[in-house]
Amino acid sequence: MIDKIVDVKNMSVKFGDFWAVKNVSFAVAPGQIFGFLGANGAGKTTTIRVLCGLLPATSGRVIIDGISFTPGNENKIKEKVGYMSQKFTLYNDLSVKENFDFAAALHQMDNKLYLERRKQLLEFVGFDGDIRVVVKNIPGGIKQQIALCVALLHQPKIVFLDEPTAGVAPHARFRFWKLIRELANEGMTVFVTTHYMDEAENCEQIALMRAGEIIAIASPDELKQKTFGNTLFSVKPKKDKPMRPTPDVIDLWQPYGARFHVKFKDGVDVASWLRKLKRDWEIQQIPPSLEDVFIRLVEGKNR
Repeated sequence: MIDKIVDVKNMSVKFGDFWAVKNVSFAVAPGQIFGFLGANGAGKTTTIRVLCGLLPATSGRVIIDGISFTPGNENKIKEKVGYMSQKFTLYNDLSVKENFDFAAALHQMDNKLYLERRKQLLEFVGFDGDIRVVVKNIPGGIKQQIALCVALLHQPKIVFLDEPTAGVAPHARFRFWKLIRELANEGMTVFVTTHYMDEAENCEQIALMRAGEIIAIASPDELKQKTFGNTLFSVKPKKDKPMRPTPDVIDLWQPYGARFHVKFKDGVDVASWLRKLKRDWEIQQIPPSLEDVFIRLVEGKNR
């Protein structure tokens, strides 16, 4: 068994004079839930298009399940992968059955195998409705579950999910991620992008991307520890116009409702500043969240 189902080395993608992806390297293990996070325009979707065999890299090496992305191998790679996103995965004016039929035809599936797979997948997501219903008449959460089924129809080794739950109700997101975890437990590799940090907590490894480059790769807990350690505080003002620390000592001062998340710069006498702040602020030391990590590394100053 291979130890890397995705192996990317020094990959870059250039459109004209614009580098959409710059010299990225990473690997994904079989059966792993791998998160790919970044702001809009960071290069996540471009990277996924390369990994799905839809777009050639300008330079670098890409290997999917042992197959190198070289001219002539595009279709071999496409058979290894499934893909779905928040848009364009299903045809709204077709029925559920017609969307399945179309996907089966694209992959030239044997009819008996197709019907078996369709039945298995619909049972997997718990869909017991009429497959003749037109997709546009299905609630968003159920539509995304059907889209996942269509992406898995040809039994890919890895499925790429590009912001699959954007705009979906919280209870439907919870149900969708339950399905993702079940897929991973069965050995499916799941490569997912999301803007929901609570969803990203489900990932075993996370790559953070900014301006076409990968700036960090680690597990959620490792990212939090490396970024903050035990240095994050939550503060709430006790009065109007409280005293605030001078900018030269603050690394992070981020509003969270009525409170602020605060991190002091390295080398600052934190204890001394906390004593000063206690006159005007309620202060708690808190464990960092992935949202704190994302804000500091991806959306912070000069990022």
